[in-house]
Parts: sequence; C-alpha cells; structure tokens
Amino acid sequence: MQSCPRILAVDLINLTGRDRLVSDGDPIRIELVNFWDEEEIVELYRASGWWKDFMDKSMIPDLIKGSYLFALAIDISTGKPIGMGRVISDGIADAYIQDLVVLPEWRKKNAGGMIVSALIERCVSSGISWIGLIAQPGSDAFYRSLGFEPMAGHVPMLLHGGRKDA
Repeated sequence: MQSCPRILAVDLINLTGRDRLVSDGDPIRIELVNFWDEEEIVELYRASGWWKDFMDKSMIPDLIKGSYLFALAIDISTGKPIGMGRVISDGIADAYIQDLVVLPEWRKKNAGGMIVSALIERCVSSGISWIGLIAQPGSDAFYRSLGFEPMAGHVPMLLHGGRKDA
C-alpha cells in the first residue's frame, strides 16, 4: 500500500533571521530564471523519475515562463544545474512549491534547502503569506527544517481520468 503525501505549509514566523543563501565557499549558487536549456531541465526531471515518455521537451520554456518562480541550483565549477524547484502562485496571496529536484550526487549537501529558501524568501518579500507544498513520504524532516508543518485535517487530492497516458 502506497502512503499518501502530506500537505505542508510554512510557518512564516520562523523565517526571520535566516542565514545568507549562498556564501563565498559554497560550490553552488541559486538563480531565479525565466529560461534555460531544455535538455538540462529534462535531465533534472528524469533524475526525479517525473519525466514521462509522452512529454515533449519543447514545453519546457512554457513551463518555466508559466511558473511564478523557477529556481536552479547551479554547480559553480561547471555552470550546469544540479537541482531545481518552482513556485506556482497568483503572486498575491497563495503559493505552492513544486518540482523540487536535486541530482542524487548532490543530495545531503544543502542544495535542496538553498532552493526552497530562495523560493520562500522571494515569495515572502513579494507579500505572499501562504506557502504550501505536497511532500513525498519520508521528506517530512527536510521540510520541517525549513519551517514547514503538516496541515492537520487536510488531504491532498489529484484529479484522475484526465490524460490517458499520464
């Protein structure tokens, strides 16, 4: 039986006083982008297992542009993205973080935390007061360390029956 992902929301009170997102010694930097090489983004989706055979990489520019924010963690030594995350939002009140991916060899090195922190920082500075996400099972501790808490009494739901090949 597959466990259900949990909806999490950020506690904005705990965000004040965070350390800088990138220091001089960090091997990565976080960039908010509105375009990027399609194949490099596809490789990140593939690494997460989220890229499906029916998908067309030509949709990547629209996916990036349609996001409120699209963040990449860039390996400073190569200039290549090693992680990404994005925000879907109306830009006023609510925001949802999704598609957080870090390449396996970069996990446990704070790349994911840096991506999420950059997205949160930009949302908060834009006045967005509600930031949520759906976490994969087993990722609770990671998101809790960034200020997120489970939303008691809420159930994530997904529309079924739309796409036949999804």
